[in-house]
Amino acid sequence: MPEDTFTVEVRQPFDRVAVFDIVGDVNSGSESRLMDAYTTATAAGASTMLLNFEGMDYMNSSGIGLLVTLLVRAQRRDQQLVAFGLDDHYREIFELTRLDEAITVHLDEAAALEAMRRGAGRGQG
Repeated sequence: MPEDTFTVEVRQPFDRVAVFDIVGDVNSGSESRLMDAYTTATAAGASTMLLNFEGMDYMNSSGIGLLVTLLVRAQRRDQQLVAFGLDDHYREIFELTRLDEAITVHLDEAAALEAMRRGAGRGQG
């Protein structure tokens, strides 16, 4: 059985914002930890979730499906998902699957936080 390499840590850089530091492979085995992170962030009052993909090694179709599930949960609570740290390959996948129309994508954390500070939801930061 392949080794599970997924971890996610949640931090709050400021009120109502949670950053999910994702490390390893995002796939079906990541579901419980990612959803637990979402529950933790929501319980702490976060309304915007920044998904930090800088430490991600790999994401398969199950991982994309997991992001869609997370997006649906967030939208039901009028929360926003923002992504940053995607390499060119995964940015293209976000475009091809149109995830970038629902999850704002920025180059890095500084660009994502600056866009939030300015009140801008969209952008390629």
